[in-house]
Amino acid sequence: MLCWTGSSGFNSELLFTAISILSLGGGNTLTPIELCGKTVHVVVFHTHWGFCGVGLFQMTAVMRQEVLGLYRKIFRIAKKWQSASGQAEETTAEREYIIKEAKTLFRKNKDVMDPKLIKQCIDECEARIQIGLHYNIPYPRPIHLPPMGLTQKQGRTFRHQEKLRKISKPIYLKSHDEIS
Repeated sequence: MLCWTGSSGFNSELLFTAISILSLGGGNTLTPIELCGKTVHVVVFHTHWGFCGVGLFQMTAVMRQEVLGLYRKIFRIAKKWQSASGQAEETTAEREYIIKEAKTLFRKNKDVMDPKLIKQCIDECEARIQIGLHYNIPYPRPIHLPPMGLTQKQGRTFRHQEKLRKISKPIYLKSHDEIS
């Protein structure tokens, strides 16, 4: 981790040196550094023409509180959860699933620093909470898309069909396929 602190803010020469070091790594890199006592993430964007730009990202305190609030809310829901059948075994299994799923997804997304991606994750979490409470099932609600049996397995039609399937996936299922 690269560190700069000072009374007058960060030193632009040191920042340029750090960016030069990071840019040698190739590809788009997201590296945590400490600037003026705060951890920010430096992103060095590359193109096939060379160095393209730098972005500084920091998770805001409001987003952090919102994420932690959702995490606590999920655990409160899991603690009070009752299965639809009312059987003790199913209730216990569903509670364990809720806790395991929350831990897995929050740990997987802990390094996300882009505010847009964080907002998408928050929206997905809220959608899954509301759907779970409404239908009284903790598992993601399945979607039914038409099979691709009649399309060619290659070419423009197949790529278009794949794009349509990706776009039509509901927000509450974005992370489900990545895990299972």
